[in-house]
Amino acid sequence: MSFAYPGTERLVLEDVSLDLPAGAVVAIVGENGAGKSTLVKLLCKLYVPTSGTILVDGVDLARLPSDGWRARLAGAFQDFFRFELSARQSVGLGDVPRVDDVPAVRTAVDRAGATDVVERLAAGLDTQLGPAWPDGVEVSFGQWQKLALARGFMRDEPLLLVLDEPTAALDPQTEHALFQRYGAALRDGGAGANGRISVLVSHRFSTVRMADRIVVLDGARVAESGSHDELMAAGGTYAELYRIQAAAYR
Repeated sequence: MSFAYPGTERLVLEDVSLDLPAGAVVAIVGENGAGKSTLVKLLCKLYVPTSGTILVDGVDLARLPSDGWRARLAGAFQDFFRFELSARQSVGLGDVPRVDDVPAVRTAVDRAGATDVVERLAAGLDTQLGPAWPDGVEVSFGQWQKLALARGFMRDEPLLLVLDEPTAALDPQTEHALFQRYGAALRDGGAGANGRISVLVSHRFSTVRMADRIVVLDGARVAESGSHDELMAAGGTYAELYRIQAAAYR
């Protein structure tokens, strides 16, 4: 599969061939401009490949109705929207039919590690967010990001969960703990018992090392693919970047 944005001939992704196994947590890493977010958006059918196909259980994704496919997706992105609604609705919009389902919203908040945010709000989930409202409360960028992440966790059984740097405003320890807990829940047969594929994009290698498979993008192509241990043993791009980042935290 290859992709170039309309009006350009430069391939953002070139001859990308990947197998994303059911039930797996897949991390995508690479330098800025390597095509990580573009690949995620192709999987969400926000774009269509310039050449090649994306297959879902052997069926060309292009043949699947867009609305039907997206109804089976969930996710959170770094360029999230700040919905100035009640905290409950801002999270609940992640699954519109259950937007006012308080137990479902609380579950999503817990999955995202955003309980601390809600507890700090004067009226909890009923707090009006946003300074545009007379009684609206402004929260920090990091708090908005946690609420957006909770919104991405509203659906209980998505076929594909995409997390495209949704915790960039959080400290590395918080992000690491969050995704460690999420990965453990999947492997214990909890949230991922339906064969969900989870795709995680992050610049923090301490986080992505927990993935079942790590895909390294470099120069629009897949440079490496494997587990953390396999890629470290290979001594390639991933191993070099991991060691550089680990040394920065010492």
